[in-house]
Amino acid sequence: MNIEESIVRALQGDIPLEPAPFKKIAAGLGLPEEKFLGAVANLKRRGILRCIRAIVRHRRAGYPANAMVAWKVPGVRALSFGKTAAASPAVSHCYQRFTRPGWPYSLYTMVHGRSRAEILKVVYNLAEETGIKDYLVLESLREFKKTGMVYY
Repeated sequence: MNIEESIVRALQGDIPLEPAPFKKIAAGLGLPEEKFLGAVANLKRRGILRCIRAIVRHRRAGYPANAMVAWKVPGVRALSFGKTAAASPAVSHCYQRFTRPGWPYSLYTMVHGRSRAEILKVVYNLAEETGIKDYLVLESLREFKKTGMVYY
């Protein structure tokens, strides 16, 4: 296994909650922290690694309500709607997808809140701000899986 694969494997796992987490990960790979961080920067420069993110367990963090909202957005308005929706602190994901016969919804937002009412307020505000009034709020009932991607 090459060093880059080892680094990707290490980063796809849990990152230690401590003051110098990358130093600890580097040490586990037998690397000085500077060499590890240099290799990570190289992966990023080459477009192999986009970013390092945390998965927040939103329910444990006090946000038990969430909903996927499917929006019917005309293609010419997709970019402006997407930018507006993505700027909302309550929106964690914002995607454009292809429509299908019988399913005209092209943009999707994941909205998190402390209550159903809080989520609906965010949705109503987005609808007012963007003028997009055709949407479906698909509230989550149960979470079956929440993990980061594992490539190796």
